[in-house]
Amino acid sequence: MRIISGSRKGHIIRPPKNLPIRPTTDIAKESLFNILVHNFDLEECDVLDLFSGGGSVSLEFGSRGARNITSVDKHPGCAGFVKAEAKRLEFDQLQMVRGDVMQFLRNTGDTYDVIFCDPPYAWEKYEEMIRIILDRELLNPGGWAIVEHHSVTKLDHIPERFDKRNHGQNTMSFFSNKLEEKEEEE
Repeated sequence: MRIISGSRKGHIIRPPKNLPIRPTTDIAKESLFNILVHNFDLEECDVLDLFSGGGSVSLEFGSRGARNITSVDKHPGCAGFVKAEAKRLEFDQLQMVRGDVMQFLRNTGDTYDVIFCDPPYAWEKYEEMIRIILDRELLNPGGWAIVEHHSVTKLDHIPERFDKRNHGQNTMSFFSNKLEEKEEEE
């Protein structure tokens, strides 16, 4: 794993081999960030990285100057590694939270411009997680939730999904609250 762009471009991320992670591939991550930089000013973004694992996505946001980054993972080894790597790279805007993702989503009072979610492929709570994000309005206006999942997992039926990108057996689905409906209600 490596940081693709920004202040720490080229930095190799070497998590311990015993961590239970399935990192986002460099190709998928580069595709994701190509989309994001054309739709967001990353330096003005508040980011939430759920199931952060080895921290590849969080550290990429840090390198690209995201304003605030919150990484959440329940595994102590993952949380410790991301925290240490953020400190080593001087990403003071990155906060590591060791805890359950669903509990975090139910309890946070913060909102975000980008929420990236990369649960284990066998996880069965994709739709519940997306509903919590959208129903609790954890996205700022115009914000996106991006869910990385195995291509056999179908999320097409969720009305707030507006795009998907396939990378082999891996898919990224993009969600946003429907702003036009909210504006009509006001």
